[in-house]
Order: sequence, then structure tokens, then C-alpha cells
Amino acid sequence: MLVDGKWTEDWQPVQATDAKGGFVRQVSGFRSWVTPDGSAGPTGAAGFPAEAGRYHLYVALICPWASRTLIARRLKGLEEVVSVSVVEPALSAQGWRFGDYPGSDPDALNGASYLHEIYTRVDPHYTGRATVPVLWDKVRRTIVNNESADIVRMLNAGFGGLARGAIDLCPPDLLGEIDALNAEIYPRLNNGVYRAGFATTQVAYDEAFADVFAELDALEARLDAGGPFLFGKRFTESDIRLFVTLVRFDAAYHGLFKCNLRRIADYPALSTYLARVLDLPGVRETVNIDHIKRGYYSVKSLNPTGIVPVGPDLPGLDAVAARLGA
Repeated sequence: MLVDGKWTEDWQPVQATDAKGGFVRQVSGFRSWVTPDGSAGPTGAAGFPAEAGRYHLYVALICPWASRTLIARRLKGLEEVVSVSVVEPALSAQGWRFGDYPGSDPDALNGASYLHEIYTRVDPHYTGRATVPVLWDKVRRTIVNNESADIVRMLNAGFGGLARGAIDLCPPDLLGEIDALNAEIYPRLNNGVYRAGFATTQVAYDEAFADVFAELDALEARLDAGGPFLFGKRFTESDIRLFVTLVRFDAAYHGLFKCNLRRIADYPALSTYLARVLDLPGVRETVNIDHIKRGYYSVKSLNPTGIVPVGPDLPGLDAVAARLGA
């Protein structure tokens, strides 16, 4: 963790807890937006106009929040507009590290060894965790934004005509419903698995565990009754939010995070949905199960031996995908 710009202690997953011993996630500190004309977005300062080649994403393939931005970038056809660097999967004593693990990159832009160096280049007195994703401005040499929800929305609409993808991840007529569903999925499932895995008391774990499976049950029923996506035939940012947790669930959250009542493989509608999203053009390329397992199982407080399990594969998804294509 950084304190006044200095690395002070080995990386730990839990930096704060609530009165019940529950995991409290750090609030993102950089909240400016890229917009078509460079005007200010919903938060932050103006001065970040959409330009091809100007912006760069720092991501980790283990991280569901970072993966949201990678999926949005691919679905909006922004691969040649916004460049990407991938950190190594294993969390080091100094957090996210750049390197040469397969599927990872060195930091060609700033020559950093650790992501926290990017934060202190912008704010020499930064205090907090250095998290992914980070949207970096190559011109002003600063962090535009490190909140995945913001970055997904600016990738969807902030790059204007530079985006080639026809899909609208947040159509205006669904905005209210998307926000409402996001506000349900995030605390109960997306962050719920973390609340369970990083709980420091039994009561905090029990509450998080109940939320996770209540939400999975509700989403199973929703997809079974409707579908193929959360809002019928339209794929939205809510689907991205759900997908990134589902694809990690059986490989990491079920065992390591003690969310072991059921697997996603035990939910017929969710399993079919997971395979359907994986088959969207470009989505499968954003998923790296090796990085996911090596990253989560490198958390020493949860897995002190560092042993990475051999299984599971994406459970049954190839067979489900074959049925969908039949």
C-alpha cells in the first residue's frame, strides 16, 4: 500500500473493514472522462478529447473490473484506438507487477516495474492501493480514470465516431433499468464474492455468502424466464458485469473464496448464458483462466502455500457452446 507516495508494507487484499468485519473496497480516486469534444464528463475535469492512439489501458486479466473494460473495448471496436498493457497475474509484495509472464507485458509507456509507480508519477503523495484498470493519457501523461464503471461507459459513448462496434452497451431507453440491475448485482454478487472471501468474521462471511447465492438464484430465474441476455435480446453493460464474475466463479470463488454452495455449472440457465457470452466476437480472447487462477491463488492470506489447482476447465462450456451453435 502507498502512504504519502511511499510503498510502506506488503500488499494485502483487505485494507479496511466495517463494524461487522466485512470487506470494504477502496473508492476510486481518478474520475475524469474521455468525451468526443473534450468537455467534462459526469465527474472530474475537462480536457480529455477522444483521439485515436492517445489513451492506454493498464489491466490485469485476473481482475473482473479490468476485464469489463477489455470486453467493452473489443465490442466497441476500439482495439486500434486504445492500446493495452497487461500486468502479471500473481500479486507481488508490491502489488501488480509488469513482466514477461506469458500473456503479460512490460510497461513500454512509462518504464515502470510496478503499477503503483504509475500512480505516484501522477500524484507523488498518493495514499491507497494501486488498482486496475487504469486509463492513461499519453499526451498529458496522467491517469484519466481508474473506475471500471466509468471507463466502460466512456468506451461505449466517449469515443464517438472512432468506435466501430454497432452495439450500444447502455441504450438511453434502458438506462434506468440498467442502473437498477447494476445496483443489485454489484453488492450482492460482483463484490459479494469478495465480501465472502475476504470476510474477517463469521457473521460478515455468512451475510455475504447468503447474498451471493440469493443473487445467483434470482439471475438464474430471470434468464430462464427471459433471455438470451439480461435485457432480452439486447446485450448491455449489465451483462458484462455478470459475465466477468460468472467466468471466474468455479475456478476461484467457489473454492478459494468459500462460495461453495453451488457451482455455476450447477445452474442450467447461467451456464448456457455464460457460454453464449463467451461466443460473442472478441469476448473469449479477454478470458485467461491461467491468469485468473494464478492471480487469485497468489493471495497469501487465502493460500499461503501458493499452490495453484489444476482444475477446473471452464465447466462444460464447450459442450454448451456446441449445442447453442447446432
